[in-house]
Amino acid sequence: MLPSETYFTGTQINYYIVCPTKLWLFTHNISMEKENENVEIGKFIHETSYLRERRDVIIDNKIGIDFIRKGDKLIICEVKKSEKIEKAHRYQLYYYLYYLKKIKGIENVEGMILYPKYKKIEKISVDEKSIDEIENILKEIEKVISMPEMPKPIKKPYCRRCAYFEFCWV
Repeated sequence: MLPSETYFTGTQINYYIVCPTKLWLFTHNISMEKENENVEIGKFIHETSYLRERRDVIIDNKIGIDFIRKGDKLIICEVKKSEKIEKAHRYQLYYYLYYLKKIKGIENVEGMILYPKYKKIEKISVDEKSIDEIENILKEIEKVISMPEMPKPIKKPYCRRCAYFEFCWV
């Protein structure tokens, strides 16, 4: 387990999986999301879906859970616009579950990623393999954000829709 000051936000986990360059720019206070149409659509979906749920739960200014459901287990839910970067969504939720388990001592918790546009739900639970992966990702994030200059971008299919496109490819 890493020292508590080494923990990051869910957005940083997501951005690391999507693109280390995006992570570096975001972490160095270069924010382009406010004017990005895809981000605005995502916010609209977030704000207009699952209105009956307890929403926007913030933990330690690191974890921003879209909403929580309680039953036999605590279920943390993330609402996403598209499945295009599904792996990043999954790891963001793995991180939330990891954080709740390892830092907060909450054992009986699972996650769900909801894609309202597609009427799709993906259930997520944390195991030893995902814990190891998250701990490795945290170390890699530390390396990326400590770089004196942004890492060289790698062209990916979704670059054109990225809020940071101009920093990398113009």
